[in-house]
Amino acid sequence: MKKKTKASKHRNPNPKKSVRTLAIDIGGTGVKAIVLDDKGHPVTERGRIVTPRPATPQAILDTIAELAKGQGVFDRVSIGFPGVVRKGVTITAPNLDPSWKGFDLVHHVEQWLGKPVRAANDADVQGFGAIQGEGVELVVTLGTGFGSALFVDGRLVPNLEIAHHPFRSKKTYEEELGDKVLKEIGKKKWNHRLKLAIESLEALFNYDRLYMGGGNAKKVTLELPENVTLISNVAGLLGGIAFWQMDESPLVKMKVARS
Repeated sequence: MKKKTKASKHRNPNPKKSVRTLAIDIGGTGVKAIVLDDKGHPVTERGRIVTPRPATPQAILDTIAELAKGQGVFDRVSIGFPGVVRKGVTITAPNLDPSWKGFDLVHHVEQWLGKPVRAANDADVQGFGAIQGEGVELVVTLGTGFGSALFVDGRLVPNLEIAHHPFRSKKTYEEELGDKVLKEIGKKKWNHRLKLAIESLEALFNYDRLYMGGGNAKKVTLELPENVTLISNVAGLLGGIAFWQMDESPLVKMKVARS
């Protein structure tokens, strides 16, 4: 794959033009992409490629490039990543590959695609696509692992990592609710554990609303409290314009399309 020139840092080179954002969601089982207009409406069909194994940085970069080719024209890129991201550099990636530690994801994708790029934890991105922007809102993602994001009046509390905190029987939320244990114990027992986790999280955060997304959200069968909402996995892509809207408004209350 041929490298492209370094990305321009201009936010919007043509303010009269509707800016298109390529939103990418890197997951433990699949890498997804879609192009959004500046209102958060999808303008392309979602593309998906199975996450390569081993999920090294180079393998994921190749996958992103392949998805980008099928999405047409875009002006900028946002990436949801399954781990801690600081200033565009990946700090952890428990469900990908050890070689991600210290990898400058933003820089490398800018080099490959020739567009400005921003990246954040995937649960953070999914949260921006789901929250109402009022009060304390917690987002958890149920997928290969267990993701989390906390928002207060629409503002993200950075670097929240619930997954590896003790939950029950000296095991963590990820150990008790990740995809691996779901396959081992089955949906019924998994849902019982999820019920206990919801009770634990509410006592811990006193949230006004809890949103649950991720690939395994569709396997939730328990009766949910009134302040708990299941959200579409597409929110992980729709929240992708949030990185850029934060520059364009003093409020971080996202107005992305939910349809």
